[in-house]
Amino acid sequence: MYVAFQNLSESSRVWVYQADRKLNEKELEIVKSELKKFCEGWNVHGNGILTSFEILEDQVIVLAADESQSQTSGCSIDSSVRALQKLENLLQINLTDRGKVAFKESGQIQVAPALGIRSKVQEGAIVSDTPVINPLIQTKSDLNSLWIPASKSWLNKYFPN
Repeated sequence: MYVAFQNLSESSRVWVYQADRKLNEKELEIVKSELKKFCEGWNVHGNGILTSFEILEDQVIVLAADESQSQTSGCSIDSSVRALQKLENLLQINLTDRGKVAFKESGQIQVAPALGIRSKVQEGAIVSDTPVINPLIQTKSDLNSLWIPASKSWLNKYFPN
């Protein structure tokens, strides 16, 4: 059952997906409409669950589920991924590929393949204090640390000590 994001408990489980580009107004309306429909029907083994979503900076999608009544299952999580894959196809964007890193450069979100991220550090596009998305986010309360300095992430290994 869909509820406003701010009405979900801070302990609600979240999944963070970054689009490979900023979404325009028309695309944002499509995302909101599709995700609201999905959340209204999202359930765990036939039982409704309080769910919501938030779109941050027109590029980062946060899906959330209040698991206080029932835990999400593999099937319910798979259904959320299918909803995001539908958006990928509709909008020609990349959301579900986990092999990418989102970082901010001059205040704008950039997305690069994880396999080539070392070169971004070497060329200076990512420095130790560059904000990167924290891949360890698990709950709504964790969103306070969605962006962390690159030096506090797994990218730290690429910076001189």
